[in-house]
Amino acid sequence: MDIRMIMVPLGVAFGLGVLLGPLVIPVLRRLKFGQAIREEGPKAHQKKAGTPTMGGSIFMVVLVLTAIPVSNIFDQDGHLSDLFFLLFATLGYGILGFMDDYIKVVMKRNLGLTAKQKLLGQLFIGLVLFWVLMEVRVVRGLYESISTITIPGTQFSIELNWLYLPLLVLIMIATSNAVNLTDGLDGLVAGTAAIAYGAYAIIGLVQSNYMVVIFSASMVGALLGFLVFNAHPAKVFMGDTGSLALGGGLAALAVITKTELLLLIIGIVFVIETLSVMIQVSSFKLRGKRIFRMSPLHHHFELVGWSEWRVVTTFWLIGFLAAALGIYLEVFLR
Repeated sequence: MDIRMIMVPLGVAFGLGVLLGPLVIPVLRRLKFGQAIREEGPKAHQKKAGTPTMGGSIFMVVLVLTAIPVSNIFDQDGHLSDLFFLLFATLGYGILGFMDDYIKVVMKRNLGLTAKQKLLGQLFIGLVLFWVLMEVRVVRGLYESISTITIPGTQFSIELNWLYLPLLVLIMIATSNAVNLTDGLDGLVAGTAAIAYGAYAIIGLVQSNYMVVIFSASMVGALLGFLVFNAHPAKVFMGDTGSLALGGGLAALAVITKTELLLLIIGIVFVIETLSVMIQVSSFKLRGKRIFRMSPLHHHFELVGWSEWRVVTTFWLIGFLAAALGIYLEVFLR
């Protein structure tokens, strides 16, 4: 194992992120790409109105500028196609998020893309990714491994055959939306996503898939560089541009490393946030009562008196413990 495959892209991406932030943020401000704050949200968030958004473009650019050149140094295993699969998923969902942000911020339509438009876009990208995956695996003689999923921490696997297609699309849509729902506090998603991507850098190293390592480490560095400007009080928000991209990238990592179910553990913060919304909506429709003061869950803790920084660091800690458990199950119990 060559730890440089983690440290080099991480360091390069972090440096680029720190340098690029002060250049891009003023541009976003001059273009008046300011965040609109929902009236029904916590009142303390109203002071954040106008903060530049669409900052996810910063770490997406950094990711590309880091991962591709570094991959040319370390490409010893012929898995370069995996890197482009991962980049396509990330950038594809990032572009969809950019369209959503653009409609909300520039065209002044608060809801952005409609739910149906966003779902169709996510579905289309998921189908294209499945086709790309089929082509890549057949070329590499790994066709038989495409549609199997493994129970975390065991050797037990299930062959899904063509049922893997809807599963892959579901993973892509669910993960991108889950990360998007979590993006509600300064630094919350940037920190939890950096932890999850860090876990996949280690998993990729153990699996000897160096393109997974380089991609994941590049994203960790890019997110840490972005976090310099996104931590409370945030100078820039990532917007749907960033959150959808991060979700798409995580889902693609789970597919490439065959850890689809393990993603539920590594991304436990995103799972909990999504469940809180589902529980809240279901309870209100069925019983006319709310379970939480507000959903997603991070807003509930704000309204019971937690400071924003306390909520964020607590969720970071939960994400770190879950990522450690995920690494343990994949590395030591397989």
